[in-house]
Amino acid sequence: MNNVLRVFVEKKNEFNEEATKLLKQIVNDLEIKDLNGLRILNRYDVSGIDEENFKVAINTVFSEPPLDNVYIDTLKTENNEKVFGVQFLDGQYDQRADSAAQCIQLITRGKDL
Repeated sequence: MNNVLRVFVEKKNEFNEEATKLLKQIVNDLEIKDLNGLRILNRYDVSGIDEENFKVAINTVFSEPPLDNVYIDTLKTENNEKVFGVQFLDGQYDQRADSAAQCIQLITRGKDL
């Protein structure tokens, strides 16, 4: 079985417009007034790629270094932070995953993942 490599990508504070808008929407629409912060991260799990190509993919496929913070393997949270995940159902098309797989194939010169 192939080793699964994991990376979390989050926009830096000055570029996290999506999280800021979602926080305002939740506070206003759902009237959750005690919510004072929100983070949106994308998690990528990759298998069938060597560590060298994975390191290249982190800064070329998964993130934009000037705009993003990257966390490899694990994501550290504070005691009061709550975490939940959202993913596509089996059979649903995931454009982000498909695009990432195609880009990795370019890096690995066509080797299927």
